[in-house]
Amino acid sequence: MSAPAAKTRTICQRIRDKLSHRRSKPEQRSEPPKDNSTSPRRGGVLALVTILGSGSNKRASSSASPSHLGQGLDVREQATTASEKPVLELQTEHGPRGPANDPEKNPSVVRATSHEGSDTPISTISSSSDLWSSAYREAVNSLGKDIHVTILKGNSVADLFKQLEKLDKDAGQESAFQRGVRYLKSLQVPLERFKLFLDLAHPLTSIEPTTATVFGMVRGVTAIAITFSAADSNFAAQIGKMLEQLSYIDDCDTLGQKTGKKDIHSALVSVYRKLLEFYSAALDILSSRRGVTMMINIVLENGRLPAIVEDFLRHAEQLRKLLEKATLEIVEDIRAMLYDQKIVGWLGNGGKSKGSSQHHASLRNLRSDDACQFLLENSKFTQWYHGTGPRQLAILGAMGSGKTVAMSFLIDELRRRNQHQLPQPKVCFHYCRDDGTGEAVHVLSSLILSLLQQLPGLKKGFVEWYQQATSSGIDPATDFKTLEEWLANTLQTLDRPLIFTIDGLDECDKQSRNRLLQSLRNLTRETPRLKILLSSRPDPAIMKQLRGVSTICVPSDDATRDRLIVKKTVETRLTDLPEQVKALTIEELSRLAQGSAIWTKMTVELIEIRKISALGPLRAFLKELPQPERLSELYANLFSRYTGDDPENQKLAIAALEILAVARRPLSILELGWAASLGTATDAVTRVGALAELADPLRILNLIRPFVVPVYDRDMTKRQVKLVHQSVKEFIVQQWAAPEHAQPQQRIERLEARLLNICIRYLLLPEMGNEDLFSDVLLAIGELPHGSDLFTDDDQPNEYDHYCSWEAWEEDMIHYDPVARGFGEFFVYASCYWTEHLGAVSTETLLPSLDDIELVCQAGSKRLQNWILQNCRPDCAIKPRFPFDPSLYDPLSIVSLYGSEALLQRMLDRADVGNTDRYLPDAAMAAADQILQFGDLSRLELLWRSKLGPQIRNRTFAKLAVKQWSMRPFDKQRSRWDVVFGLIDGMFDLMVKEGWDGELLRAATQTGCTPMVQLLSDKVQQISEASH
Repeated sequence: MSAPAAKTRTICQRIRDKLSHRRSKPEQRSEPPKDNSTSPRRGGVLALVTILGSGSNKRASSSASPSHLGQGLDVREQATTASEKPVLELQTEHGPRGPANDPEKNPSVVRATSHEGSDTPISTISSSSDLWSSAYREAVNSLGKDIHVTILKGNSVADLFKQLEKLDKDAGQESAFQRGVRYLKSLQVPLERFKLFLDLAHPLTSIEPTTATVFGMVRGVTAIAITFSAADSNFAAQIGKMLEQLSYIDDCDTLGQKTGKKDIHSALVSVYRKLLEFYSAALDILSSRRGVTMMINIVLENGRLPAIVEDFLRHAEQLRKLLEKATLEIVEDIRAMLYDQKIVGWLGNGGKSKGSSQHHASLRNLRSDDACQFLLENSKFTQWYHGTGPRQLAILGAMGSGKTVAMSFLIDELRRRNQHQLPQPKVCFHYCRDDGTGEAVHVLSSLILSLLQQLPGLKKGFVEWYQQATSSGIDPATDFKTLEEWLANTLQTLDRPLIFTIDGLDECDKQSRNRLLQSLRNLTRETPRLKILLSSRPDPAIMKQLRGVSTICVPSDDATRDRLIVKKTVETRLTDLPEQVKALTIEELSRLAQGSAIWTKMTVELIEIRKISALGPLRAFLKELPQPERLSELYANLFSRYTGDDPENQKLAIAALEILAVARRPLSILELGWAASLGTATDAVTRVGALAELADPLRILNLIRPFVVPVYDRDMTKRQVKLVHQSVKEFIVQQWAAPEHAQPQQRIERLEARLLNICIRYLLLPEMGNEDLFSDVLLAIGELPHGSDLFTDDDQPNEYDHYCSWEAWEEDMIHYDPVARGFGEFFVYASCYWTEHLGAVSTETLLPSLDDIELVCQAGSKRLQNWILQNCRPDCAIKPRFPFDPSLYDPLSIVSLYGSEALLQRMLDRADVGNTDRYLPDAAMAAADQILQFGDLSRLELLWRSKLGPQIRNRTFAKLAVKQWSMRPFDKQRSRWDVVFGLIDGMFDLMVKEGWDGELLRAATQTGCTPMVQLLSDKVQQISEASH
């Protein structure tokens, strides 16, 4: 045997010993089995089931083989002549001998069809599923009529050997078998090293009575071969090889049946066929009853047995090679399993890496691929994929916008595209979440593990490297730098495209993120065929580190994409809903999604939990639209993580989020920073400069980053900060706005009051009352019509086009900067929107101080002038959007127009309007005039009934009413004009007494104020009728 073959044989033996460890012990030869039917083997291994029957009319006894496989077959057959050579049709025995085995009553009886075509029942056999027996059965059937039927039903081999010994030896002579053993040993055939299926010392006790079993036949062949080996040295050498090859038969169970190798089964059938041929030819010689010398001469003369042995050796060699191949495969499998076990133990991070694969599978089930197609159509993706652009691509989007689902889509799409490429690119991915999987060493470990799983050839080298590093006192699994070095060195050896994808970069802590991004930059620089795909929220710090990286933004205002996501989620989670209910759900949630895929998912889950299935309850649910509890938990966890549970951070973050929850427009980073800082200031802020020192806008933005839309523009003054979704506002209102028992509207009112207080405090800063917002030059320019050219004679006014947005209309206008004038960053918002917050607060305990209102709106003050001039210029264009003359206003007129009725009533009841210079001299009439022009006409009743009422119950008010009704054609349909004319109706006696009724009628007639004309005419008619 060659050295490689010997080495492989040793490996085979070791593997066989390991896998046969739990086999049962051999049965004692002196006690044949009680039954040849299937019985459990000791140690939990099933006993082999008998296959073929003997030719005798009694149950064959079977002695156990060393390999536990020598159980026999119960064979019953009718007498046939030795010359008959039937074709055996083997069938399964279903029970012990009896009526069931009668060929007339049970078709399971084996029949042998003779050459004459008659059916003769030969035997009943027990079913067997082991590899040896099934191959043996196939070998017997394949020989058919070419095999002597005496092999299956003739004289016992043991009997033939006993007769042979009687003919061949006297009392002191050796048997032919013993001479064969001695001759083989003289030729240095190492019989003691072979796994023989025969006891050399007592061969006759080992030989089966028949060849009914596989190993009965093998033992017979072994005995015959050893006996005939003394023919000559060449034949003996062949026999030695044959005996050695027989041992491979025992390996077939472990390496064939356990591994499901069909080629081993086929080779074993061929080996059995040659053994049967050998047995048949040898049996012919033994049956001649001649002396041993004569029989050996026959072996040499006819050459049949040497030829059969030669063929056997060829087939046995093929079987050996197949077994060696199977052995090596098992060895490799075991080695791979050991490698996998070690690698997963080192890099698996307690099963979190497996969780990443499971997470990917779950994302695949819920995503809408159509909603992700926009990524493939983006030119930046195309350039990245084909290598014509940057090799790093980042998918950016707000919290809950569907970045992670989009990443899972890209991973699967990349894998699909890579299937038909050569060499095939490998995609390694990792999902960073809030469970520690965002740590740098964990991310790198996950990518390496993914790479090793896809390129198993790297495992051995990795294991050896890891063990060497460990022996040096380094634990690579916890050492980012060590893992990075291995990865960098390995990637340089790979000549194939690679793609690393990392989702949720913003879930990493700052240190981990910095290390990862730096490492990825280094890897892409050193590995030309490596591409990187990332996803993240667009935090400024991350955007700064992604400079030079190509980016794609997930849209937050794509109604078509929202509908696709909603439709997929509803159809996946609400499959049992009636079609009408499904359609309404899809329609309403698509409208409300606003780019938030996570809100869509959790709202659908809430519908599923509540088991809503009818239109009525669904409409009620959609009208109330409660916040999903899981979504609130997510927001709470994010808030805790981003604020670090630090009270000072939490206070700032809460203030900023509350401001955004009720802000009337997106804020700039600076506006939000200044407002939140003023709202949380513990000491009084007395100057704009002091607030500038106190404000830390970027800190505040970073604290609330998950809750606001992505800030892509680094312009600190751009109005771009707003809540990412309506559900965030609901979370803010529920969490912090008021006690739990308060109604939602009450909670929102509290937020309105807080922002109103911030605006008022800001407008009360000294700079607002001491500085002029406009220089004289700017004021003069502001008086010019829009589009006027100072250097031409074109004086035609250019009025605002209502079909154009104000932003577009004012784009080419001259703009001014209040900050440059010393008014600070929050002045524009406070001036433009404090009046809106003023009208949103009506609860007595939340109303602002009257003193503060009077200071902000003091008649003729520079403070009032500054904020009014700004109020009509929201975007700081020099030309006002609407007329707003500061000289016409005071605290009463401002509150009458913009304040709540509760605040107006308080001012009318408590303010000392007539005795302070904070108000206009004729404050009540000025307020009435403003209400008639712009306000809620019903508020005139409050003025009318107040202590200031006498100041407006006169001719001036009546004529103002007529004038404003006539001059404001678009307001004639304004509600509550009936209130105005009702109040004038109540003054008829006074106007008659004072004599100005006719004057009022003429004025109404001239201006076309028909309601007033009708009112006065009716009054005259009533008086006339009363006088008659």
